[in-house]
Amino acid sequence: MKKSFRPFSVLLLVLVLLFASCREEEFELIEGPQEEVLEANSRVASLLQRTSTKDGSYDNIIDNANCISVQLPITVVVNGLEINVDSEDDFETIEDIFDALDDDEDSLEIFFPITEILSDYTEIVISSEDELEDLIEDCSGENEPDDDIECADIQYPVTASIFNSNNEVLDVITFTSDRDLYRFIDDLEDDDIVNLDFPITVVLFDGSEVRVNDLDTLEDILDDASDDCDEDDDYDYNDDDCDSCTTEALSDLLIQCPNWTVDSLERNDQDLDEQYDGYVFGFNEDGTLEVSSGTSIFEGTWEAEGTANDITMTISIPDLEDFNASWRVQEIEREDDEGEIELTLGDDELSFESDCLSDDNTEDTNGDDSSDDTSDDSGTSDLSSVLTDGSWSVSTYLDDGSDETADFTAYTFLFQENGVVTADNGSTTNGSWIIEENGDKLLLDFGTTIPLDEFTEDWEVVSASETQIELRDVSGEDGTTDTLIFTKQ
Repeated sequence: MKKSFRPFSVLLLVLVLLFASCREEEFELIEGPQEEVLEANSRVASLLQRTSTKDGSYDNIIDNANCISVQLPITVVVNGLEINVDSEDDFETIEDIFDALDDDEDSLEIFFPITEILSDYTEIVISSEDELEDLIEDCSGENEPDDDIECADIQYPVTASIFNSNNEVLDVITFTSDRDLYRFIDDLEDDDIVNLDFPITVVLFDGSEVRVNDLDTLEDILDDASDDCDEDDDYDYNDDDCDSCTTEALSDLLIQCPNWTVDSLERNDQDLDEQYDGYVFGFNEDGTLEVSSGTSIFEGTWEAEGTANDITMTISIPDLEDFNASWRVQEIEREDDEGEIELTLGDDELSFESDCLSDDNTEDTNGDDSSDDTSDDSGTSDLSSVLTDGSWSVSTYLDDGSDETADFTAYTFLFQENGVVTADNGSTTNGSWIIEENGDKLLLDFGTTIPLDEFTEDWEVVSASETQIELRDVSGEDGTTDTLIFTKQ
């Protein structure tokens, strides 16, 4: 018995040692250098999870909450107008309705039930406004710091090797989305040994890409990105209208266009623009500025710094304290003969406008306005009154000479005073309309809805009467000409 047992025991011992040796070798292969192991609850793991957190701010114009996002489609009523929200394009339509008038009370009503997606990708069905408000209470407020990092994105796919020292389970997993990565890190345990496969590409907020080859560099990049841009956490929609803005463009517009006036000014929930009617601002290349009001002259300074959506414009006028601040530049706009600068500071707002070709709209030394305000505004007022008086149909539409009128004969168009235009052919499509250049231009926007997207243009008003509006668009690219004629029904 003893003689027959010993060879078996030796063989068993050899197999155990061999298995242990292989397991140790496998463990060392998977783990790699300790500094390259992604550990649960580590700083870099936390940054990766914050970067992959579900961003709920893009739909704030609907739910006013940065940590949750609504699942589309939904139906809302905006300033009394019912809108089916199928995509983010409809968020812009909502914003256009809100922005159509400055002195109205904006409202948005949601048709329940809806589904809200939390920052951890959990989905919750909400049946009432009260339930939604309870959910919103858990979010940080408007423009307040929150956990998600929106200034950097991980470029997928990303692959990782995982070894659990407790149950000796080896796996290789590929992440194809933020949701995958977030939930993986959320479930990461202390016994898990994770090696990410480098290089990993990180896309920064300005569109640049960084190839990362180790965890330390990844941690540094995500840490820098955690506070590296404006995360657009206000309750507007896509207020980052300055993606392509530069300080040079701001300076050129301010200096080239004379006689800037205050279009709107709100400080501490008080509307102050009427206090500055007749005040004219001149911005000089050397950083000085002058403000005239009748016979009074106020002197100050201005400067701009930063890039894109992080440009700040600092104004200092000792005798006009309401303007003194380092304002964030929200929009720089120059269309033909008009210029506009929009500035924000938290909930405060300041916007300047200028007739860039006019040099004689200031008040004289006796306080008399040398411009004819009634004449300047009459064109816009007349066209607006005509459009909003009744419904319209398309009597002619020529696309570069090709007659496509038949595509629109079933539509009835209703222009509303809130800047919404409704096209009805049995089903309703909502767009927006704006009059510019003293009534010489009509901006229509129906988004990408076919065939109404043909009308999304900056139309030149050729003629306007109480019964007919003739519009023309000349393409700047190839010189083609489109003609659109509305006839009152």
